[in-house]
Amino acid sequence: MNEERLMTALEEVIDPEIGVNIVDLGLVYGIETADHGKVVIEMTLTIPECPLADQIVANVKSAAGSVEGVEQVEVKLVFEPKWTPARISDEGREQIRARQTSLT
Repeated sequence: MNEERLMTALEEVIDPEIGVNIVDLGLVYGIETADHGKVVIEMTLTIPECPLADQIVANVKSAAGSVEGVEQVEVKLVFEPKWTPARISDEGREQIRARQTSLT
């Protein structure tokens, strides 16, 4: 199992309020792989009191757990450094623009 395959799997996890995946939003701060198929994902949320935090974490565990060789997934929510829109990738910005255009 490698970090690239895990990041690709995490691109399937969409922030339900923004409609962009958590990788392009810059919410994933790091991935550690350990022996025996354990993965630790350090990530944040757009706001600490996100009402959908449990759903997002469950989706992260499910997506990462679908990668071959992953046996256990731990998600560590951190709020330092604080997430800002500056962390959004160019692809994420395009997705947000397209979504805003489709709503008008």
